[in-house]
Amino acid sequence: MSVEQANAPSATPTSHLPAAKQTSSPPTDGISAASGPESSSTTSTTWRKVYAIVTYTPKRCRYDPAHPPGFSMPLNLLFAFAGTFTVANLYYNHPILNRLAESFGVSNERVSIVPTLMQAGYAAGLLFLCPLGDIFRRRAFVLVLVWFTATVWVGLCITNSFAVFSALSFITAVTTVTPQLMLPLVGDLAPPARRATALSIVVSGLMLGMLIARVLSGVVTEYTGWRNIYWLSFGLQYLILILLWLFMPDYPSTNPQGLNYFKMLWSIPTMVTHHPILVQACLVGFFTSSVFTSFWTTLTFLLSSPPYTYSTLTIGLFALIGIFAMCFGPLYSRLIIDRFVPLFSVILGLLICLAGALVGTYTGTVSVAGPILQAFAIDLGSQTSQIANRSNIYAIAPKARNRVNTAYMVSGFCGQLMGTAAGNHLYARGGWIRSGSASVGFLAAALCVCGARGPWEKGW
Repeated sequence: MSVEQANAPSATPTSHLPAAKQTSSPPTDGISAASGPESSSTTSTTWRKVYAIVTYTPKRCRYDPAHPPGFSMPLNLLFAFAGTFTVANLYYNHPILNRLAESFGVSNERVSIVPTLMQAGYAAGLLFLCPLGDIFRRRAFVLVLVWFTATVWVGLCITNSFAVFSALSFITAVTTVTPQLMLPLVGDLAPPARRATALSIVVSGLMLGMLIARVLSGVVTEYTGWRNIYWLSFGLQYLILILLWLFMPDYPSTNPQGLNYFKMLWSIPTMVTHHPILVQACLVGFFTSSVFTSFWTTLTFLLSSPPYTYSTLTIGLFALIGIFAMCFGPLYSRLIIDRFVPLFSVILGLLICLAGALVGTYTGTVSVAGPILQAFAIDLGSQTSQIANRSNIYAIAPKARNRVNTAYMVSGFCGQLMGTAAGNHLYARGGWIRSGSASVGFLAAALCVCGARGPWEKGW
């Protein structure tokens, strides 16, 4: 099965519509039929008009080979803003699961399936939708996904059925992968000398979304109701759609001749075996992601227990520490990552994480200063190592950056699952010190992976 995409933009609203088989329908006198072929044709026409409007490209955003689109700071910030409040969709439910259980009349155990379904949906989107960015024009593809997510999100705001809420959570998570389509586009648009800095701004937005969602959700739900945070997200999604529609530049497909979808999926593991640098980045991403999620999961248990016994709102505010750490990412990228080989920045980031993990793990049970320092160090170190890894791997296959990104993100997602499972299990068995010691071991393993291959090696 081949999927082909035209390489030249058209100036008409229907420029992105796929070729369709023409069907004739009897003329109408302006009154829509309630059923039958006319009703079906009217519905089809309506959806085609919506699709044409969503994917229409304003003149200033159209691709001109003689004058390719530039990459400005406002566009960089727009991508970061879109990434922040798109990724946040996955995490609004985390601090309000008890409120969701009360509202839908289900047990805490049953409501815990919601974040699991959203993570599973996000994983499915990473694996099956993101590679399509190497075939389709990114602007139209991103806009359709944002529009679909925002429209379906209304169901989460109004439904009173837990089964429907769970199903829609999964569906919207599948299409919440648009930031992962923007990152390879940043790699295409940004000049090589500024690529790490440009990527750092968008990555900071993604990580900010993971943290700010918990703060916003906890505060809004505490003082109003849980549906209001979902309505807020609905409005933000449509704001993102409008801003991207107005300012996101069109860019040609990196494979305009088309690719076989299933062969393209198979090329992802094949690509990993052909590029040791990608293997190294995936393994480092796996270990750092596991440390990040293990820390933030078990931190809740530590702070809610003696000697701290903090409230849910206070625990949620700890995310502000991570937000503060994110602010250093772009500056760090400009001063360090853009000036040295990426592996140096990866190792430096891992050492920052390791220092924070050592301090926080072995002082966290007696002083809250330990976890505070650990939160800052892990967020800063994870961010910097991730930016350096992305800057490195995007250079290996310019026409397959979305598949490269998929391989990297899937490895990181697996690390998140392992970190959550291992952190919870070890905390239940031996408390904060045992789970933190596992994080120290994961970081040591990541440093060993970095030492196994130098920055100028062709193989291992």
